[in-house]
Amino acid sequence: MVTMEPFVSTAERGRSGGYEEAMLRPERREARAPGNASNSSAEGRSPKDRPMVAGRRAVLRRGIAYAPEDAPQRVKELIWAVNKIRRLPYKWGGGHGSFSDNGYDCSGTVSYALHHAGALSAPLSSRGLREWGERGRGRWVTIYARNGHVFAVIAGLRLDAMGEGRGGGPTWYADMRSTRGFDFRTLAGL
Repeated sequence: MVTMEPFVSTAERGRSGGYEEAMLRPERREARAPGNASNSSAEGRSPKDRPMVAGRRAVLRRGIAYAPEDAPQRVKELIWAVNKIRRLPYKWGGGHGSFSDNGYDCSGTVSYALHHAGALSAPLSSRGLREWGERGRGRWVTIYARNGHVFAVIAGLRLDAMGEGRGGGPTWYADMRSTRGFDFRTLAGL
């Protein structure tokens, strides 16, 4: 049995040949595989899981990053994903064998973030992240990598796992740190 759309938005009316035609069109629903990252969109999450603010810069509130509305969807997905691991402990080698772990080190944290932006298919070490993507700063995401440490700046917030004040693990910061000795990396579109 095909269900019919009971309501039509103004946008839908504009695309259709008329209001009556839109009212009789069958509803289309996309099938989603559970846990499939390629099918994960903001639609399936509660607003609490995808906090946003107006503008082009992320905002930090009580340790949670709010994605900027003007950011590309993949940057928003990255921010929302990192919010889920932000309280996990620092774990040397954490996030290297799999994106899913019970703790993360610096490169595991950044790899996790890039994976959820659709920009990385396997975790990388800090050395590997020095060669990832393109040289230079990105518009939305910049990776700062050197042998032994890596962090990222995403929509104006720093993502780091160095342990400034709480013993380590994935954490958002509103301030910047020294970039001396780091290579700057980004990916086209980020």
